[in-house]
Amino acid sequence: MSRSAVDIQVVPARAAHIRTIARRMRQADRDEVFAASERSPAGALVFSLRKSSHAWTAMIDGVPEVMFGIGDINVLAGIGAPWLLGTDAVERHYVAFLRRSVGFRDQLLKRYPTMRNFVDVRNRASIRWLRWLGFTLSDPVTLRGHEFRLFELRSA
Repeated sequence: MSRSAVDIQVVPARAAHIRTIARRMRQADRDEVFAASERSPAGALVFSLRKSSHAWTAMIDGVPEVMFGIGDINVLAGIGAPWLLGTDAVERHYVAFLRRSVGFRDQLLKRYPTMRNFVDVRNRASIRWLRWLGFTLSDPVTLRGHEFRLFELRSA
């Protein structure tokens, strides 16, 4: 599909978006949320939306495909935990996704000078995306019997 043929709208995340994304969630995201929390895709989205200070849904051609946001780790220090869970549409439309994600990264860095969270070492697409956005990744650590890498980005 050409870049001009896809319509991506980013809207405030709502609970009504969860079922559509959860039932078609990327396998790597399913594996990651289960390894980290033993939550189902829907349970992980509900939890993440509830804990977020800001959250959005990317609607691709009118369908909820990606939910992402950030939660407060330390408000006074400006540290937030970014997250993103989505369907295979992310990879099908990766050029448009990459372009849009840079703007959100920059917007979030204004509010959260430090952003950090963990990513499953098996989630290669997410690791490539995080590096592309400028996050640094730590050596793997074992959490709940699975390997994860801390990712972090600090504003200049």
